[in-house]
Amino acid sequence: MKNFSGSALFLDRSDINTDEIIPAKYLTENSKQDLKPFILEDLTLAGFDQSRDIDKAGVIVTRANFGCGSSREHAVWVFEVNDINVVIAEGFARIFRQNMFNCGMLAIELPAADIDTIMAMGADVQIAVDLEAATLTAKGNQEVTFDFDLNSFDKDLVGAGGWLAYADSKY
Repeated sequence: MKNFSGSALFLDRSDINTDEIIPAKYLTENSKQDLKPFILEDLTLAGFDQSRDIDKAGVIVTRANFGCGSSREHAVWVFEVNDINVVIAEGFARIFRQNMFNCGMLAIELPAADIDTIMAMGADVQIAVDLEAATLTAKGNQEVTFDFDLNSFDKDLVGAGGWLAYADSKY
């Protein structure tokens, strides 16, 4: 099972699209690993520095409609190869969200007030997810635990390591 904890990277904006996550010019790369250095290359966000912030990140915390735009799996793969297996947002584009689960990763939806609480915890926030309990704990200038909803099928996909591993174990 993948690691579902780490330092939070705050991307405090709604509607971050798949072109900002991984620019289309890199979609011809031959492997997931080849995508690694280009994560969030075209994202323009005050205070965000791709060369400084990605290496420290284990979890993304962001706003609404994350992963909107074209329906490319590359947008999830680039997080996976950068060891970012959790994205916490107010909401996700439907296909991006399902691609996360299909790759054995977590797309956790929380209300805006909970995202605000996490983002207000300071710069060095650590996130730990308990998949079985469907809770996440954020530790910064305080410690808060949040419940999240995860249907049983998506939980099984994540627990198995993604769709292919799940299918191999079932069929």
